[in-house]
Amino acid sequence: MQLKKRLGCLHAHYSNIEYIENALSSYDIELIHFVDPALMYRVSSDENFKAADAQNKVKEQIEWIAQCNVDAILITCTNYIAILKEEQLSISVPIIKIDDPYFEYICNIKQPQTILFTNPATVNGTMERLNQYAFNHQKSLDIEVIVINNTFELIMQGLKYEYNQEISNFLNKIIKEDKIISVAQLSMVNASQEVENKTSKPIINPLDTLISSIVNQLKIDKKSVVI
Repeated sequence: MQLKKRLGCLHAHYSNIEYIENALSSYDIELIHFVDPALMYRVSSDENFKAADAQNKVKEQIEWIAQCNVDAILITCTNYIAILKEEQLSISVPIIKIDDPYFEYICNIKQPQTILFTNPATVNGTMERLNQYAFNHQKSLDIEVIVINNTFELIMQGLKYEYNQEISNFLNKIIKEDKIISVAQLSMVNASQEVENKTSKPIINPLDTLISSIVNQLKIDKKSVVI
């Protein structure tokens, strides 16, 4: 009997655990979560904390997780991904980045599209990586980036309901324009799915694309139902 696959998940915020747990709850996989909000705090607010310091910290975290007998490592924070220098790692465990499957999906869209963020600090790193991905795969993009201002602080303060409300209100406004819309952050998924269900208009999110990628990459099955 094959042992259950184990996925190590690195998050910058505790709120991301729930998304991954719920999305993979029907699959036969063990999840181990590692959370470090302090790194992003220091990157954004400590002038003495250099890029090299951040890279070393992420490298240290990834190598620590790799030693925990995991079959793969999932990074759910787009800023962590932007900081990570894979060539510096001395591990053989595959790394799954939350936005790679998302990038692949939106790079295959030919029409103009809108990508929404709530955290201004993640925009540059994410868009640089998206443009690089598009360039590497010879795809051309027509993208408008919108940041829903003064919203991200709510989730950082634990005000999840208020945070979701802000996102829902904004989505309801722009969804009428019949654009192709996606949300770039994991923390935006709940609100986007709610609006999608109410309006029947698709909103692309990085969680749906990620789960199918994890299932394929790790070859995991659905849990067998005991009747």
